Amino acid sequence: MPEVPLGFPRAWVEFVDPADADQVFRCDLTWLTSRYMCIFGRGCAGIYADAPDTGCCTLGAHFSDADDQRRVARFVAELTPEQWQFHPGRTVRKRDWIEKDEDGEPKTRTIEVDGQSACVFHNRTDFAPSSGPGGAGCALHGLALQQGREPLETKPDVCWQLPIRRTFRTVERQDDTSYTEVTITEYDRRGWGPGGHDLDWYCSGNTEAHVAPSPLYVTNEPELVELMGRPAYDELAGHCEEHLRSRSALALHPADPPASA
Repeated sequence: MPEVPLGFPRAWVEFVDPADADQVFRCDLTWLTSRYMCIFGRGCAGIYADAPDTGCCTLGAHFSDADDQRRVARFVAELTPEQWQFHPGRTVRKRDWIEKDEDGEPKTRTIEVDGQSACVFHNRTDFAPSSGPGGAGCALHGLALQQGREPLETKPDVCWQLPIRRTFRTVERQDDTSYTEVTITEYDRRGWGPGGHDLDWYCSGNTEAHVAPSPLYVTNEPELVELMGRPAYDELAGHCEEHLRSRSALALHPADPPASA
């Protein structure tokens, strides 16, 4: 499973947010026009070699803020034992699915089954509900699909954003004005902090995962609209299309197939 080096050249575009003149988007065209797709259940080896079936759900998910936690809680309350393998079988309580990390920050619980630790919402491969398909996968993701929703509505922010990374910083101009710079790029190994370099396998720079039939800005439109807003996404899509038409070598992510169009 070959993984490309981290330090390859990237092409970027910057543009003012059509909905907010005090905000500038800085977008990684090389990543957003790549053929990356999530291959969970279709070749994903998991971030740890001893937990190949749990993908990147091994560590549980931190919440971006209190609103994120409250939003997820509403959908946790809707899960049934037929959808969630580790449902407590009664009214769900906070302690059933939330724990504190070593710094006291709330996150989804992790539980160990047959020596493999993963998020409590990660149904294992042996999950076999009587009402329909089972197997491995996120219970909250499955709930969204069953309800005709986008999974970004039901899952913690970090789960649906990965492997797109959004960061903010304040930029000071020489005329003493400033703006908020919003960067949209690849959530590569470095996004996990120092421990990211110790992951046994990682998808975003792995050729095994660059097999989508369409560029990422198309396949991940709902997520990008949520992260940027519709006006900014529409402008980004135009830049991505123009970038691909340019046929610049920087238009291609090095993990993409050579013949990507």
